[in-house]
Amino acid sequence: MSDGPILRLTPLGAGQEVGRSCVVLEYRGKTVVCDAGIHPGHSGMAALPFVDHLDWSTVDLILITHFHLDHVGALTYITEKTNFRQGDGKIYMTHPTKAVYKLVMQDLLSSNLSSFGSLFTLAEVSQSLSAIAPVSVHQQISPCPGISFIPYHAGHVLGACMYMINILGLKIVYTGDYSREDDHHLVKAEIPSIRPDVLVVESTHGVHTFESRAEKERRLTTCVHTIIQRGGHVLLPVFALGAAQELLLILEAYWDVHPELQAVPVYYTSSLARKCMTVYQAHIHTMNDEIRSRLAKRDNPFVFKHVSSVSLQRGWVRKIAQGPPCVVLASPGFMDSGSSRELLELWAPDSRNGLIITGYAIEGTLAKSIVNEPNEILSLKGVPIPRRMSVDSVSFSAHVDGSQNLAFIERIGAEHILVHGEKATMGRLHAAVESRFKDQSINCKVYAPGNLETLELSIRQELIAQVIGRLADNVPEEGDILSGMVIAKDCSYTLLDAQDIHELTELTVPVIMQKQRLVMGVGWELVRWHLEGMFGRVEDRGINTMRVMNVVDVTHTAEHEVTFEWASSAENDMIADATLALLTGIDKSPATVKLTSPHVHAERSATARYEHIAWFLEATFW
Repeated sequence: MSDGPILRLTPLGAGQEVGRSCVVLEYRGKTVVCDAGIHPGHSGMAALPFVDHLDWSTVDLILITHFHLDHVGALTYITEKTNFRQGDGKIYMTHPTKAVYKLVMQDLLSSNLSSFGSLFTLAEVSQSLSAIAPVSVHQQISPCPGISFIPYHAGHVLGACMYMINILGLKIVYTGDYSREDDHHLVKAEIPSIRPDVLVVESTHGVHTFESRAEKERRLTTCVHTIIQRGGHVLLPVFALGAAQELLLILEAYWDVHPELQAVPVYYTSSLARKCMTVYQAHIHTMNDEIRSRLAKRDNPFVFKHVSSVSLQRGWVRKIAQGPPCVVLASPGFMDSGSSRELLELWAPDSRNGLIITGYAIEGTLAKSIVNEPNEILSLKGVPIPRRMSVDSVSFSAHVDGSQNLAFIERIGAEHILVHGEKATMGRLHAAVESRFKDQSINCKVYAPGNLETLELSIRQELIAQVIGRLADNVPEEGDILSGMVIAKDCSYTLLDAQDIHELTELTVPVIMQKQRLVMGVGWELVRWHLEGMFGRVEDRGINTMRVMNVVDVTHTAEHEVTFEWASSAENDMIADATLALLTGIDKSPATVKLTSPHVHAERSATARYEHIAWFLEATFW
């Protein structure tokens, strides 16, 4: 374990608020930005994250979790209006997210009430696409030295993912928006197999716990059926993508088993939803087992029998509003503008009609205030309109609830940073997390920073090395010491024997060849006699070369001159030093004087060899 360098985390958005998610991670000279959204409750520059607080040319990586505007809406501004392109930063999102990103940005700018046309243009949206690299779930990507990441399923919407980010060995999970609930088409959020050091997790619903999925679907379909039976119209304000597709699948299945409703049309009114339906059909392979098994039987669940899109011709809203009972899924979900607002104003005075809020409502929006069932609402023109229609709320927000979030946090077991939640809601979850860990005697810190509030965390890291090669042949017992070389690459560590480097790694081992010449006044045969006396048998490597202990080549290069050559290492250098010391003393050696016969101890018994070597050493050094 080691106390590592400081991780600096700064929310440029989504700090104690819901909207404009943008979290900056800085560690050991690397900078990663997670999400780049706009705030749906603001307009123009005020909706952007605090982009001027970061030098975007220093950013190494931007990761986008999904296509909702509060997570991706500011990306074009960042790529085209800041100095991001002056650096080497890369941008990643999943294939479905990139496919939908272009469409949602075009839809954002095409609205007559849009305030974002002054920030960037449709041409700049198209230009931003060139900077985005699509990635598949579970694919490991190393965009630059020292950084890698793996996307995991996050539920929530098509293509949504959470990221396991590795920055120079520090592991961070950033969830974005996620859902652990089984639904009709998405794979629920996964729990990464690797334990991170830090978890940055959403806290949208705080500690609030939802009813069961079956109960929610029962309440929704009961509300819809009741409103139709009393001769009313049903308004379901939704965002064009995400919960809308889930609700369409639920209603389609309910209509299938209720023939009495099949004459009642179900509409979705968003041109964006209609365009994106082709994306959903193209990416069915990324959905859950239920959807893929239906597709295998040539039953495409997104080819509806009872649901149709509205032809958005002039006057279509009033035509539907004054027509027979129907169900309309209209965007946007907050009802601050668009077809959902127009239908609300037309249907609100009639008590037969009903409004069902199915998603998360942000503070300051009409969707949030109408849940309290006011007696009247203000039209977009500022005219009071009586509210007699029924108002119900059945949450299909595709975010985790309090209990699911707490269970996920407990499973991850890292230091936690809460984002994407209103201050009070986040505070309640903060207290609940601390209480749960305290009850279990777990020392785990929890943080809830506000926008531009920088956290500095010194994370105690556990360094793990994989043992390979001959070191892995025998399983060590506890307390054993393994000796080898540690190879670090892309934030992972490998321990192996130095002799395995060439075979098991891509590394090359440099070899330093040492060479030394020595002038001598004795003959070559006397050199051989002394080498054999000291080292035993020497290996002939040619007419004028002998190899000592399979390490040092001694070559007769000229009259009265020999050359030593060997591959340098700690052991080889000692043998070379011994050889050199022996031969530099030949001229004065008493053994030279006493020489009467060649050495034959290499062929003698071990005892005889030891006795002869002892005689040789005594004659040489005494």
